[in-house]
Amino acid sequence: MPSPESTLLQSWHTNADAWIEVIRSGAIESRRQVTDQAILLAIMGRQPERVLDLGCGEGWLLRALADRGIEATGVDGDATLVEAARAAGSANVHVASYEALVDAQVDIGRDYDLICANFSLLHQDIIPLLAAMHALLVPSGTLIIQTLHPWAAAAGDYQDGWREESFAGFKGHWQPMPWYLRTLSSWLNALDMAGFRLAGLQEPQHPQSPTPQSLIMVAERR
Repeated sequence: MPSPESTLLQSWHTNADAWIEVIRSGAIESRRQVTDQAILLAIMGRQPERVLDLGCGEGWLLRALADRGIEATGVDGDATLVEAARAAGSANVHVASYEALVDAQVDIGRDYDLICANFSLLHQDIIPLLAAMHALLVPSGTLIIQTLHPWAAAAGDYQDGWREESFAGFKGHWQPMPWYLRTLSSWLNALDMAGFRLAGLQEPQHPQSPTPQSLIMVAERR
């Protein structure tokens, strides 16, 4: 039986074209109204010169950063998404799996001022990946993670564990995607074990909604 991690990667391969359409058409209201701007503001607040977008997808954030004069490199595990990012003007984009990044099998550069992971840390064991990213940052570097807010996403079952995204609210045919929900304490433990210390938390929220749309963690190298 395939592992959740292999099924997760396969779902991205299957859903890549549909995902490109969803992102470029602005079909996800929470991203359009809240979370896209939230991650941009969090990054810009650190005034980085060089940024690595970990799990860059079709490259919207790479383009947004380049428009603001920031040198942005992307990496993603799906070749279709990487090709879409390149076709849209982002030249410095790499294809690499989590395992390849952990083992440094692909040269994605180093000495970044900031690494961001925008809704892209979906595996169970992320500590080796976070440690690998720690090694790519300058000594004063920053890691910014935006993820589903664990309290809101848990839907009453607030504990670490695999969940499934069915994409039921999306048009077209999608392969369901497993993803790993971790509590806030689990996130903080993972950051600590990878050599980071938490420098700030944000809970982006739509003014007309009582529920936070995401969780943003700003971490610095210890």
